[in-house]
Amino acid sequence: MSEAAASTNHEVDLGHLMAYDPSHHLAAAPSSRAELREECLRKATELAQAVADALFSLPATEGRDGPVVRLPPPANRLPREKHLPRPAPPTKWEAFAKQKGIVNRKKNKRTWDEQTNSWKRNYGYDRVNDDRDIPIIEAKMTDEPGVDPFAKRREEKKGRVDKQEKNRIGNLKNAAKVGALPSHIQLAATAIPITGTKADLPRKSKKEDLENVAGMASSATASGGKFDKKLPGEKPLKKAGKHRKFLPVAEGKGMGNLEKQQNDKILNSLLAKNFEEPLDVSKAITMYKVKKDNNRRKDKKSSSGSDKLKPGKKIHKKSSKKSA
Repeated sequence: MSEAAASTNHEVDLGHLMAYDPSHHLAAAPSSRAELREECLRKATELAQAVADALFSLPATEGRDGPVVRLPPPANRLPREKHLPRPAPPTKWEAFAKQKGIVNRKKNKRTWDEQTNSWKRNYGYDRVNDDRDIPIIEAKMTDEPGVDPFAKRREEKKGRVDKQEKNRIGNLKNAAKVGALPSHIQLAATAIPITGTKADLPRKSKKEDLENVAGMASSATASGGKFDKKLPGEKPLKKAGKHRKFLPVAEGKGMGNLEKQQNDKILNSLLAKNFEEPLDVSKAITMYKVKKDNNRRKDKKSSSGSDKLKPGKKIHKKSSKKSA
């Protein structure tokens, strides 16, 4: 079969930049691995040439970097690498909303704050009706005497936060039973493999895994766990990471002068690449001044010596007698 006839059997899918030969088969079993490799390389070269020929047959337009072609839509549907993600079970609120027929409506993210006369966020930092922006709280008839209303608000907020965290952990536990944990949570815990992979096998958590997870959690603070309370029997982290130290932006004394020193060191190393000693600017200025002073002294000495060698002028005294 000629090469032109063989190329007609190639099926090209330019949407995926893919080509294959459905009628290809080996005439005989290869005698060695090298022979099999040569046959695979030969067939791969033919398929790559078929893709290139199909690309150059498309209408092209001139772009800034050269000719550009628009690929057609893919003709074949490729299978997924991994299975479809399992649907997560509904949370308590989602189940309650579905039961009561509550539909989520899109709300505005900002609200007008009458205290500051400005638009503020509904939640988060600098939100509307923030407890820290309220200087005075009106007393009610039901308030108990001697109770700090500001401390009471802080306790109520803390209780709401704890309740939300408890509900979140409960939802994660329900999702873990079904095997639909989010991938970022599975990656954060070393003892929990990602679902759908080879490591997703039921196994018992070892003591070392739990110690490693506890050590990673304790050292995940800004101080590297230096000021955190240690649990009874907790071992220090084997490989403690070092936090990067950056030079201060503002120039000044102490740490603020390190950036200037570092830049001077780099400049000296670049300027003195072909010299034995690094360039010292102050030393170079001093040497220049000394050399200049020596040249000035030499010029003075030479000028004074040349004056001595010159013939002296005759001094003519004026006679006191006047001619008659």
